Amino acid sequence: MATAYADLGDDEQAEALRPVAVAAAEEFGLDVVRLEVLLHSYNTTFDVGTADGGRYAMRVNTNSQSTGPEVLAQQAWQLAIAAETPVTVPVPRVTRDGDWCARRFSQALGREVLVTCASWLEGDDVGEPDPDQAHALGRAMAHLHIHAARWVMPRGGTMPVFDDPLFGDEDRLTGAPGLDEEQHEVLRRAHERAVDAFGHTVSAGPLVPLHADLHGGNLKWHEGRLAVFDFDDCGIGAPALDLAISTFYLRGDGSDAVESALRAGYAEVAPLPDVGPEAFEALVASRQLLLGNDLLGSTTAGLRERSGDYLVTTVDRLRHWLETGRFTRALPGG
Repeated sequence: MATAYADLGDDEQAEALRPVAVAAAEEFGLDVVRLEVLLHSYNTTFDVGTADGGRYAMRVNTNSQSTGPEVLAQQAWQLAIAAETPVTVPVPRVTRDGDWCARRFSQALGREVLVTCASWLEGDDVGEPDPDQAHALGRAMAHLHIHAARWVMPRGGTMPVFDDPLFGDEDRLTGAPGLDEEQHEVLRRAHERAVDAFGHTVSAGPLVPLHADLHGGNLKWHEGRLAVFDFDDCGIGAPALDLAISTFYLRGDGSDAVESALRAGYAEVAPLPDVGPEAFEALVASRQLLLGNDLLGSTTAGLRERSGDYLVTTVDRLRHWLETGRFTRALPGG
């Protein structure tokens, strides 16, 4: 009897998705000579080499909630960014039938998944940005926001609206097992405060397409130049949310230098989003709520194994924010 996907390890899960990648590559018209697992995390990405020397990144949307119309919007925006802004992004590839994604049934998952393909970006993943990279990210973010404000959604495309901290996902935090009453109260209060912040920023406007996941794992650095990829989390929201999401990932070492560089880079291109400090901290903290909630629903083995410990970490970080007014991932004594 075959082992269920959920009971496989990370490497086994990724290999179980290889048949999907092989079939999708053919649909994208790729003559594959190499197909290697690049990353198995929220989604599963393959590094694809072709007979003509081409190289592509092909993503199997393992946990993604993106629909076909949302993929259309994501890919169309990337093409427009590549053509109309100084921001470097991968160029999406269409299938032989002209679609932005391939739809393949996965025997391992027991359901259909969407697969996207794009040109390869040279360079190394940024990971933890240094001040120069953060400055470049701030500039890129501002260019994206300026472009998004004038970009027109293509016919048939759509993006979710980010008007709540969980981005419309099922609330798995309320009543999550393994927590005591005080910990649940921390989550409740944090969520309530984040909902208020979203309400204020959304009502104040403007709302534009956002990348909504601009952290070091979705950035490449090559010969002193930044590139942005992974538009799977795109949605319509307040520009301050994009800035807050990136800030969340920079609040890890207790230093303000990199965060200051991010803001300085943005301000060189456009005025910083108009949001008060309390609301901004709530938007930063809301990322912790979203990540904790996501892990509780992940099918990826490694992420699922971490979900219990990460939930406790989530509570600790949010408690510190509620007590001090400033969110940080670097807790005292941690």
